[in-house]
Amino acid sequence: MITINIICVGKLKENFFKSATDEYSKRLSKYCKLNIIELQDEKIPDKINDKIMDEVKTKECNSILSHIKKDSHIIALDLTGKEFSSEEFSKKLDNLSMQTSNITFIIGGSLGLTKELLSVCNEKICFSKMTFPHQLIRVFLLEQIFRAFKISNNETYHR
Repeated sequence: MITINIICVGKLKENFFKSATDEYSKRLSKYCKLNIIELQDEKIPDKINDKIMDEVKTKECNSILSHIKKDSHIIALDLTGKEFSSEEFSKKLDNLSMQTSNITFIIGGSLGLTKELLSVCNEKICFSKMTFPHQLIRVFLLEQIFRAFKISNNETYHR
């Protein structure tokens, strides 16, 4: 069984995001071993400059790096990443599962990811050019992973 790791900066605060995450985690247990690793986000001061932004991103990304398993295929969620249809994403996960048993998705903090972290990722994907709260992107990711498994198993859900 494939292992899906989701490393995310920041905790879920709203109960409706927690409920959605719990529901998709339960649904995904049929298809994969799911690990969600929540990392503490760095506090961003009211008065911010480029130096402070870089320091915050560096701290968050160093924390992310320390939680990545060596044998994992690493996918960053990033605005510069490739966009997929649900069918393409399903095929992508199918192909990856033939090559590795461990896939890690990274959702960075509100300031994004450092170039250093992005350079160790195998690829980047983008759900939309629009900006969404990181908590909502986590739910989007879980739903799309679930949808991908349903598509690849020819099960009803995707329409």
